[in-house]
Amino acid sequence: MRRWLQTEEMALEELMQRLNAVSQCTDEIMHQDIIPLYAADIHDQLKKQFAYLSGGRGGDGCPVITFPDYPAFSEIPEKEFQNVLTYLTSIPSLRDAGIGFILVIDRRQDKWTSVKASILRIAASFPGNLQLVLVLRPTGLFHRALSDIAFKFNKDEFKMKVPIIMLGSVSELQGYIDKTQLTEDLGGTLDYCHNRWLSRRTAIEGFAQKVKQTAHILQSFGTELAETELPNDVQSTSTLLATHTGKKDKMKEDIRLAVEQGDDILGSITKPVTENPEYKLNQDQLDNQTTVERLLAQLHETESAFDEFWIKHQQKLEQCLHLRNFEQNFREVKAALDIVSERLSAFTDVGNSCSHVEHILKDLANFEEKSCETVAKARMLASEGDAFIQSNHYAVDSIIPKCSELHHLCDAFTTEMERRRNVLNKSLELHGLLEKSMKWCDEGIYLLASQPVDKCQSQDGAESALQEIEKFLDTGAGNKIKELNKIYREYAHILNEDLKEHVQKVFQKQESMEEMFQKRQVSLKKLAAKQMRPVQPVAPRPEAFVKSPCTSPGLQRDCVSNTESGVLRKVNYRRGKSEMSELHQSRGGSTMDDEENLAVLRQHVMNELIETERAYVEELLCVLEGYAAEMDNPLMAHLISPELQNKKDILFGNMEEIYHFHNRIFLRELENYVEYPELVGRCFLDQMEDFQIYEKYCQNKPRSESLWRQFSDSVFFQECQRKLDHKLSLDSYLLKPVQRITKYQLLLKEMLKYSKNCEGAEDLQEALNSILGILKAVNDSMHQIAITGYDGNLNELGKLLMQGSFNVWTDHKKGHSKVKDLARFKPMQRHLFLHEKAVLFCKKREENGEGYEKAPSYSYKHSLNMAAVGITENVKGDAKKFEIWYNAREEVYIIQAPTPEVKATWVNEIRKVLTSQLQACREASQHRTLEHTQSLPLPASSCTSPSRNNIRNVKKMDERKADLTGLEGYVTTVAPKYPEKGKGWAKTSHSLDASEENDGWSSAEEPLNSSDAEEEGGGGGAGNEMKLTPGKYTVVTDYEKGVSEEFAVRSGDLVQLIREGEDGLWYVKNLTTGREGWIPANNLLMLIGNSKSAQSLSSSESGTASSTLSTSSSCSDSCNASSTSFSDIKG
Repeated sequence: MRRWLQTEEMALEELMQRLNAVSQCTDEIMHQDIIPLYAADIHDQLKKQFAYLSGGRGGDGCPVITFPDYPAFSEIPEKEFQNVLTYLTSIPSLRDAGIGFILVIDRRQDKWTSVKASILRIAASFPGNLQLVLVLRPTGLFHRALSDIAFKFNKDEFKMKVPIIMLGSVSELQGYIDKTQLTEDLGGTLDYCHNRWLSRRTAIEGFAQKVKQTAHILQSFGTELAETELPNDVQSTSTLLATHTGKKDKMKEDIRLAVEQGDDILGSITKPVTENPEYKLNQDQLDNQTTVERLLAQLHETESAFDEFWIKHQQKLEQCLHLRNFEQNFREVKAALDIVSERLSAFTDVGNSCSHVEHILKDLANFEEKSCETVAKARMLASEGDAFIQSNHYAVDSIIPKCSELHHLCDAFTTEMERRRNVLNKSLELHGLLEKSMKWCDEGIYLLASQPVDKCQSQDGAESALQEIEKFLDTGAGNKIKELNKIYREYAHILNEDLKEHVQKVFQKQESMEEMFQKRQVSLKKLAAKQMRPVQPVAPRPEAFVKSPCTSPGLQRDCVSNTESGVLRKVNYRRGKSEMSELHQSRGGSTMDDEENLAVLRQHVMNELIETERAYVEELLCVLEGYAAEMDNPLMAHLISPELQNKKDILFGNMEEIYHFHNRIFLRELENYVEYPELVGRCFLDQMEDFQIYEKYCQNKPRSESLWRQFSDSVFFQECQRKLDHKLSLDSYLLKPVQRITKYQLLLKEMLKYSKNCEGAEDLQEALNSILGILKAVNDSMHQIAITGYDGNLNELGKLLMQGSFNVWTDHKKGHSKVKDLARFKPMQRHLFLHEKAVLFCKKREENGEGYEKAPSYSYKHSLNMAAVGITENVKGDAKKFEIWYNAREEVYIIQAPTPEVKATWVNEIRKVLTSQLQACREASQHRTLEHTQSLPLPASSCTSPSRNNIRNVKKMDERKADLTGLEGYVTTVAPKYPEKGKGWAKTSHSLDASEENDGWSSAEEPLNSSDAEEEGGGGGAGNEMKLTPGKYTVVTDYEKGVSEEFAVRSGDLVQLIREGEDGLWYVKNLTTGREGWIPANNLLMLIGNSKSAQSLSSSESGTASSTLSTSSSCSDSCNASSTSFSDIKG
């Protein structure tokens, strides 16, 4: 840098010297160094032409100055006269001026007095050397004679050192000066035009000034350039270079114009010669030509000096710009290298399986490919810096360390990349050994499990099994881990705690498997050797020898024989005991082998569960990083069509949530059960709630698949698939979660199959049921989201319990008779959705399309509120039918299931819903009744008081509440028994109208039992508890407190008690208002008092009755009321 500054200073100094020389030379050429006077300054004085330099020369080359006849000569101011003479004498060269001037004074038209005055003035003011003065005296006779006489007598008055010659004519003048050197007015042939001369002199002097001015400007500009401080950034340096270049170009343009100006002047001087080659330039013209040529030479010298300086200055600015670019690129490249180095340092994972390591290697290769551009830029920048150094850049001291750092970073990155690749390759090699060992162990386990125990009991079978084992063990040389310490030594640089633990587990598994083989070999060898011994024809029962040697009849007889027989008995006993022991060993070995096989199979299922889980997690991660994350990558944005942008959530659903659950929670929990596979059911149960996330994923799957079909040909997806090196497209990986959730139940079934007698069998069964429940919920939800036309919110209907397709007949009381008849014979195809609060009837519509778009949709038709629904479980004539009726059978739907099993499932599920509603209604009603009874005043009579009955009834209801049995009194398989004719009881249904329409739909028929009727109809006298019986009664008390407007009873209303339920409720119809509903028995006793039945139904009306299960709106309404109330079942 310092050397360059010295060079810059030297260049500026040289420029200054050369330009100063140009200025001095210009002044010298124009004689400005002697007399600094320009024609432009005295242009008006010269224009008077009282004296001029015609360019003529005397015999010895003396310049001729002519004073033409000028009448006002005497009136010329002295200053002007001095300036003109001084200027004219400065024009000829110093050599010519040194010889002296010849003055030609033309006074032919003047007087002698004027001649004398002129001569005296010229003699007194002439600044140059004189060689000769020639005076053309007046032409008049008088003045000529006078001049001759006066000149002779007054000659001494002319104080001139040169002779003054009086000439009478121009011919005499030509005797002194050649005719060709005289102008035409003096009789010569010299071509002279004063105006032209004056213009040319002005132009030459102006050009000289231009040359000098250009030199001065270039001096200032050079100083400015040299003193300019170099900027520290690229933009400022570029701006400075552009500014200086612009100024330089302007200077060059000015020099070019000056050169053109000089060329034009020179052309005008030489124009006569150009036009006429025979034309001879006079000396003055030749002097002008020489002057202009010398000025042009000085101008070219000026331009040359500036060009040389500019080249150095421009080089400095360009090198500065290169330096600033280099420094900026260095900062950017270094930052990029730091980033890739940091990312490379993050590749610390050595993987947990071959596939994982291969995935990491692939990521590393992709990363290396992306990083190559950064490294290449760094190396290119370092090479550029080296080139600057080689070209003697002024900032070499600053460039060298940066180039060294770039080379170091690139080499370090390349070395670390190679090291990481070697580590991963070594890890891949180790995992290959481990997986090969595990695969060999699994094959060995399969071999042990596949050897049938019964066939091994024979000698041939045992020997064949031994040969299979030996043959398999021979394959272990290239598959199993031989020395654990050798593995530790060879792979010490990649063994972290997890990997080391994995190696230990694999080695332990290998040892366990080999131990199992050794045990199997020992067992098989024993079986093979045992077959060589003779088999006893009679083998005692093992139990007999275990309990007592004398429990067998044969042995008892031996006990009562003689001594020899006793000895023989003992021998036979020992032999039998020995055979029994061997048989026990054989059977025990067989049982042990069976248990061993089951343990092997359980372990295999567990291994498959964990390995597939790891692969599943890796696949999810691969999709999320290779596809989902790339949709947010700005570098890939140009490949994504506008319609696909911001659709990531639709395409991938909640896959990220699923990945985090499996990667962070479930996989780790599974690995904790690797040694206890039979207990893995607990792992599923603990995480069962988290599996609900699959329902959301599956519900989004139709939208995802539709979006995929629309953009499956996108360049973005193709590029992502290429980078991931996937053979299958994205849609195959989007299906993985659906496939995985269905895979669990298969693995659990397999595990349960081999763990029936183990500790965790119950958990496995519960986990299997839970997974199947999730699959059912997922499947149901997939159907639910296909419902169209429902105005409300399906979520408000509660949990979806069941869904399925059925044949449906309708039978409505309010419908037209023809419609009712038609409905009986023509079923409708309906898809039913059973929720906790309603059942929906939909029409299934098949859709045309592909994939999920081909799935059916369900057009909503109507729904039934479960609070007003009842069911009839059995319909006569078809085991697959059942009834759903609504609002006291105003609407009846006969449902035909595909199979009796489906019917049973639906009936059970509906029963559960109705039972839960009924139980909640009971508890609320009993609680309200108890509160209301405690608030009533007690009457005077204690024997017939309804309050006492109420209290007893409340107690009974409390007892029933404590011992609820769910469906008692509401679900029956036969019709309820009612009194026969004459016994005071008649057949009742849930309503009188419904009994007429129920023919043919009853699930069972049975005659009424008269004895039961008598027991139920037996009246009690005063003091006995009043019993309620079906019939019509008059309300004896007005009771409106807390009664809903839907079912109010007033004193005098006629009500009909239709039937009693065993939970203390009676189904009642208010014949006055036409309303129907359920009411607790204790409230009825209070309202009807001792009122007698107004009417008795005859037994001729008895028929069949349907077994029913029903909850009415009165239950739900009463649960919401603050006191006892009656509600219409229509709700």
